[in-house]
Amino acid sequence: MSQALRHPEILDLARRDGKVTVEGLASHFGVTLQTIRRDLSDLADAGRLERVHGGAILPSGTMNIGYEERRLMNLREKQDIARICARHVPEDASLFIGIGTSTEAVAHELLAHRNMMVVTNNMNVANILVDNASCEINVAGGTLRRSDGGLVGTLTTETIARFKFDLAIIGCSALDEDGDLLDFDIREVGVSQTIMRHARRVFLVADHSKIARSAPARIASLAQVEALFTDRPLPDALGARCADWGVAVHCARAWDQTR
Repeated sequence: MSQALRHPEILDLARRDGKVTVEGLASHFGVTLQTIRRDLSDLADAGRLERVHGGAILPSGTMNIGYEERRLMNLREKQDIARICARHVPEDASLFIGIGTSTEAVAHELLAHRNMMVVTNNMNVANILVDNASCEINVAGGTLRRSDGGLVGTLTTETIARFKFDLAIIGCSALDEDGDLLDFDIREVGVSQTIMRHARRVFLVADHSKIARSAPARIASLAQVEALFTDRPLPDALGARCADWGVAVHCARAWDQTR
């Protein structure tokens, strides 16, 4: 396979898994380690990947990946995460569901839940939940972010501050080794912080690729979240922090293995 054909597939693998390794790619393509190292160096020079020891990750940068691309990334994993999250969402409850493709997956899994009152700043979530006749839907005002259907800004935070939710389900753009939830849009950060202040319980939904990424704006610490729903075991250091903080970690892979 030529370099021109390998490069797009390497990027697809990096988007799917969050990281690629030299040895794994060499085996996948049937080429030498040196060939893969050159490929990764070329992609890093072009700003498409960031080199790390033994491989490469998606670049941290200051811009998020496009919505349509994010929606398709790790789609199966997001669906698995959403299913286990929905099992922990009670009926007859008030919820806030935030911006993100993972939270949208959770909305799909809540279509059979009864007697919910949902507030959201995600137009996609509102449209999904229309099919649940027993769900009251309230859309927070604000500035529409056309790229992903999110509502952000001062009006959004003012609307959210009028409520006290039983449960908030949020996502993030990145989750670093210190346990900090990170994002790219400072306006969304303010909204997320308001959501967390006005919820009795907070669930975070984040697939494994978020741990391999970085973003410039800090939302909060994972210590402020009751439960994290993800698809792979956390790195040891982050897992230990969650245990110290009393944050429940629900891994979709572990749930699948118990079925």
